[in-house]
Amino acid sequence: MIKFDTTDRELLRLLQTDSKRTTKAYANDLNLSTTAVYERIKRLEKSGVITKYVALVDKQKVNKAFMVLCHIKLVQHIKEFVLQFEREVLKLEEVAECYHISGDYDYILKIYVSDMQAYRDFMVSKLTAINNIGSTQSSFVINEVKYNTCIEV
Repeated sequence: MIKFDTTDRELLRLLQTDSKRTTKAYANDLNLSTTAVYERIKRLEKSGVITKYVALVDKQKVNKAFMVLCHIKLVQHIKEFVLQFEREVLKLEEVAECYHISGDYDYILKIYVSDMQAYRDFMVSKLTAINNIGSTQSSFVINEVKYNTCIEV
């Protein structure tokens, strides 16, 4: 476990808010030298705290604003079925996130498609084509109340 001081925490907040700024801009915000900020960023990257830098895409502008949370129950919760399902779901471009969960269902998927018809096509031709799925339950997102990619440290 890495120890974070207040400067590390603030730097991580700044990077998560906008990682395209210059090291000098972060240094100005933190009242540090550019070299000190650069070294902190490199330490956070090397230690695996920062795993990658990404661009967040507007779902509306790429016609993928229809979000579905789909619960999946396998016919049996045995290792072979679990591993096979996980291998297959990794291939599905519509699935943005997949979590193995506890409770009544085995998995929850976050799926982005263009509309209800696209979701139906996805379900019929791709998702239910995966072996050993016992049941599914879909919830359609009406409104995104909170969306945040930042993790507070």
